[in-house]
Amino acid sequence: MTERTKEAGPQGLASALVESGALTRDWLPAFNAVPRHLFIPDVIWPGRAGMNRQDDRVIRSIEPERWWQAVYCDAPITTQWDDGAYTGPGKGKVPSSSNSMPTMVFSMLDALSIEDGQRVLEIGTGTGWNAALLSHRVGAENVVTVEVDKNSASEARKRLNSAGYNPVSIIGDGGEGYPEGAPYDRVIATASIGRVPLQWIAQTKPGGIIVAPWGPTYGGEAVARLAVTGDGSASGKFVGSSAFMRLRAQRVQRTHVREYLGGQKWPADGRRSMTSLSPDSVGDWHVMFAIGVQVPEAFPWMESYDDGSYTLWLRDTAVTSWATADFVPGHEEFDVYQSGPRNLWDEVVKAYRWWDEQDRPGFKRFGLTVDGNGQQVWLDQPDNPVGPRRM
Repeated sequence: MTERTKEAGPQGLASALVESGALTRDWLPAFNAVPRHLFIPDVIWPGRAGMNRQDDRVIRSIEPERWWQAVYCDAPITTQWDDGAYTGPGKGKVPSSSNSMPTMVFSMLDALSIEDGQRVLEIGTGTGWNAALLSHRVGAENVVTVEVDKNSASEARKRLNSAGYNPVSIIGDGGEGYPEGAPYDRVIATASIGRVPLQWIAQTKPGGIIVAPWGPTYGGEAVARLAVTGDGSASGKFVGSSAFMRLRAQRVQRTHVREYLGGQKWPADGRRSMTSLSPDSVGDWHVMFAIGVQVPEAFPWMESYDDGSYTLWLRDTAVTSWATADFVPGHEEFDVYQSGPRNLWDEVVKAYRWWDEQDRPGFKRFGLTVDGNGQQVWLDQPDNPVGPRRM
């Protein structure tokens, strides 16, 4: 191992995380006791900090230094594609399991406000690193971790055992929680959701905390920190941006654009108009979140061209409506086509204007309340709802 490789090690990462404020004093002993490299498989696809992109495959036995540097970089690492159907070389279509960015890992653990000896339910074992950190902090006997993928669960169990930890490991749908181990003081999810399962609330003690990445179908996502009450509800604010893989039971199947066009060529029966709102203005992650909570069951897709222009496609999950907005660099007006009962671009414009009028709030001004009647996003206070209530 070279000197450069040694520098890209646990202490270098710890120093960076402490300096940024992500790694707090109460989680530092767990970080030191549970090295990340013990929970990273030999075949990985390194990610990039703040970006949902993966580099090419790295195999430890072939490129040990590059593997080590990826492990001790503050970036996510993809460990599985296409639910395990893709095995390489290169990349698969959709990443389906990962070891999260360390800043995100410790920020979410900090949001749990955990105390010694509390019982914790983890949704999404992944590589096992998070479960090991929790086990070190509260004792493995107080940790239950649920993983839907059998192979991932098996490999994580081996890593946990090798590191000296033996939490309760369950193979199953994380959305169901694990009632046999309830009640829990804390619940943490390492897969994103668009709907908080009521089972998680039911299995959490009153006064307990649920920390989970939440995002609308449209896009944009943030970590919700919800306090559970005794009446079967939970409420709290979002604490920061996130970008996790979706809980498998809550994935949205996206139909190809050809199905929306009914066999015709674009623009088919689309109604043409012009807009002064640039498609470039609605693409930031927090803006997408603000739009998404107001434009339900719809999602965007960008079709890029060599000259720097692109088409922003909007589609609804019911496969009834679509829209396109054409971005051309330097232009102040942009072509729009809309088809179907919903004018999706008009909905996006209305949501964007609302966000602009509210002084362009970031994630931390939003909150979420969940009860038996559904879930409601709000701005600043629970009595200021944003968008429709969702089941």
